Amino acid sequence: MERIRLGMVGGGKDAFIGAVHRIAARIDDKFELVAGALSSTPERSVASGEALGLKRVYEDYKTMAVREARRKDGIEAVAIVTPNHVHFKASREFLKRGIHVICDKPLTSSLQDAKKLVKAVEDSNVVFVLTHNYTGYPMVRQARQMIAHGEIGKIRVVQAEYPQDWLTINQDIKQARWRTDPTQSGLGGSTGDIGTHAFNLVCFVTGLEGESLAADLQAFVSGRQLDDNAHVMLRFKGGARGMLWSSQVAPGNENALRIRIYGDLGGLEWAQEDPNYLWHAPFGKTKRLITRNGAGAGDSAARMSRVPPGHPEGYLEGFANIYSEAAEAIISARAGHSPPDEVLYPTVYDGLKGVQFVAACVQSAARNSAWVRLD
Repeated sequence: MERIRLGMVGGGKDAFIGAVHRIAARIDDKFELVAGALSSTPERSVASGEALGLKRVYEDYKTMAVREARRKDGIEAVAIVTPNHVHFKASREFLKRGIHVICDKPLTSSLQDAKKLVKAVEDSNVVFVLTHNYTGYPMVRQARQMIAHGEIGKIRVVQAEYPQDWLTINQDIKQARWRTDPTQSGLGGSTGDIGTHAFNLVCFVTGLEGESLAADLQAFVSGRQLDDNAHVMLRFKGGARGMLWSSQVAPGNENALRIRIYGDLGGLEWAQEDPNYLWHAPFGKTKRLITRNGAGAGDSAARMSRVPPGHPEGYLEGFANIYSEAAEAIISARAGHSPPDEVLYPTVYDGLKGVQFVAACVQSAARNSAWVRLD
């Protein structure tokens, strides 16, 4: 297979998430990174490109989009790994030139831009992938398959939480500065950064659609303009109810994303920090532990796994699964047809739902936690 020629916007040599994307793109050997506009200043972009050994380095993403689209060997796809406020404009430049987009979450920094980006994707007829990477974990796929097959029955209650502690105090570091700045992050703090992950994971695993929410948001750190803690009550279409907690001021928590799903026939529980295991509790029967590639694990989980049971797979492998799904979609687009049904990845519509979630949380909190529709 000819590797997909990949470009990158943002994610310079010292950026954590840029390195993650580059590793994820390489794991299954389906992409080759050949070009980039890697920083907000021309000097840093050139320095990062040289350090990474890129063939072509650009001073800004618009120049990159124009010139790469003109080349016979130009990029086929681009990874957007910038702060949130750049996602919309950068994605649009590549979409209108027929270049596939793999964009970090949340989709955009405003609901207005999210809706515009949906329209731009629809008009472009290219692949758009949003990197909600937790949907790529094998045991997340296992939980989704079990629910789809009715193994826990009709869903009644969903609980999701994503607590961290790294913003418990003010930190003068780049990652903290832009995430707490509304001009770069958008409307939400913890809700946008990690709350969208939890909300997306719930919807992906259960197949439920959010109907309305009531949110209580806090900015506990003095002077902080965006929420660093959120408690959200959720109502889903069809009658299920949920609770979601996102926090970046919870000492003792690193990346403690967890979901619990309860139906009338049983429950499921999965934790990101111990991702190779899924607990299944059939009502009235012994609770059982399903391990990745172990007894009881199904085809959907196996498809996302690379090594035998007992050899841990985690964050980077899950992220790589999103890139591999993106590759399958792009390769299918090369051939002029849709990807196989088993290929799953978060789309621009999932991104819109995430931005709607953040906007509704902010609106609800401003109205003393009133119920707000998710649309």
